[in-house]
Amino acid sequence: MHPHLHTKDNIACEEVMTALEECHARGFLWKSLGMCSDAKNQVTLCLRAERLKRIALNREAAKAKREKIKKTWADIDENS
Repeated sequence: MHPHLHTKDNIACEEVMTALEECHARGFLWKSLGMCSDAKNQVTLCLRAERLKRIALNREAAKAKREKIKKTWADIDENS
C-alpha cells in the first residue's frame, strides 16, 4: 500500500500517478484484468526512487547533526 500519492515529496511522479488514475477511471473490469499493471509498476518505481533520494538526504543531514553534536561535546570537554 502506498502512502498518500499527491504530496510535495512526490511531485516528480505526478505524471505517472495521473496515468494510473486515468487507467483506474476506466472501470473495475479494466483494472481487474491487469490493464493498469504497467502504470502501477511505473508509479512504484518512481515512488521508490523518490524515497531513496529522501533517505540519502536524511542520512546526510543526520550525519552533519551528529558531527555538530560531537564537536559541541568536544568543546565542552575541552573547556571543562
